[in-house]
Amino acid sequence: MKKKKIIRVVTSDVSYGLLTGQLKFLNQYYDVVGVSSPGEKAIKAGQSEGIRVVDIEMQRQISIIKDCVALYKLYKFFRKENPYIVHSITPKAGLLSMIASYLAKVPNRVHTFTGLIFPTKEGLFQKLLIKTDQLLCKCATHIYPEGQGVKNDLKKYKITKKPLKIIANGNVNGIDIDYFNSALYSEKEKEELKRELSISSLDLVYVFVGRLVRDKGINELISAFKRINDEYENVKLILVGSYEKELDPVLPETEEEINNNPNIIPVGWQTDVRPYFAISNVLTFPSYREGFPNVVLQAGAMGLPSIVTDINGCNEIISEGKNGMIIPVKNTDFLYGAMEKFIKQPELKETLAMNARKIVCDNYERQFVWDSILEEYKQL
Repeated sequence: MKKKKIIRVVTSDVSYGLLTGQLKFLNQYYDVVGVSSPGEKAIKAGQSEGIRVVDIEMQRQISIIKDCVALYKLYKFFRKENPYIVHSITPKAGLLSMIASYLAKVPNRVHTFTGLIFPTKEGLFQKLLIKTDQLLCKCATHIYPEGQGVKNDLKKYKITKKPLKIIANGNVNGIDIDYFNSALYSEKEKEELKRELSISSLDLVYVFVGRLVRDKGINELISAFKRINDEYENVKLILVGSYEKELDPVLPETEEEINNNPNIIPVGWQTDVRPYFAISNVLTFPSYREGFPNVVLQAGAMGLPSIVTDINGCNEIISEGKNGMIIPVKNTDFLYGAMEKFIKQPELKETLAMNARKIVCDNYERQFVWDSILEEYKQL
């Protein structure tokens, strides 16, 4: 019997990383096709997931002419392929593919909101973003917010009156708890990496994983760490990620501090973040907005407590005083205070770390999420 076709759409080829393993799993039951902007990661995703991938250029930022070209190409592609389901994640892919699949009369038009941009914007730009998300939802047949916070915002801003369903406990792909496991790293391996990064056995190591941009709270993080570093010895901060200077640059003084402070260790973008979690003590993640952040789940699976801001996703994964600490957004003083607690109360780190992995394993294990998505597809 011929398998029904599902087309999964993401804006950038980088976003295939959000779906690692899931497309291969679903391809056992459906004919899965991936669509994204062209790039090396799209090619690798096709090889690793065992699916056909198609290149259609989509811009993350607003570009009227290029967006119209992408919309037309998606429409033509959907008409040709005649899929049973088109399922998008990421904002631009969602808007374009939901409109195109509506015009192409695809029976099931599915979008997962992995995060919302408009709550942190103001004025006319916010109104424009709200209108585009309302249009997206009007064209979609099924809408899945990634977590309760995203669901609440979709209701609060009256984005749609359609039913909103969270699959599993949130998060688009779950966590491979066998892969993200600190037990995979021996003491010798950890000591070698520490030596390479000039980290001593006495150091308390904070870690950040993500894009080094304003919206991730990097300005506040560097400011708070500078105060910590001025007042306490044996502290280090590892930054795993790269800048996006054109889209969302950090302050010049932030970049200068990163470059000149010997206790701040930028290691750039890494294909494997686990070694850096393995040698760290606390994840610091002061982001302004998220959907359901993989980084916090990954850190938890690796046994790290997290300091996070009180935003969607983060405040669903982290319970105050249980597996981490929750602070206000854009507040350097509270971030500094939370980081300082781990210095003044060494036992706090151990207490929170004990719960961190168990909470992730109990609620966000990858196979559970995949099975839930498969069941949802079967019910469409």
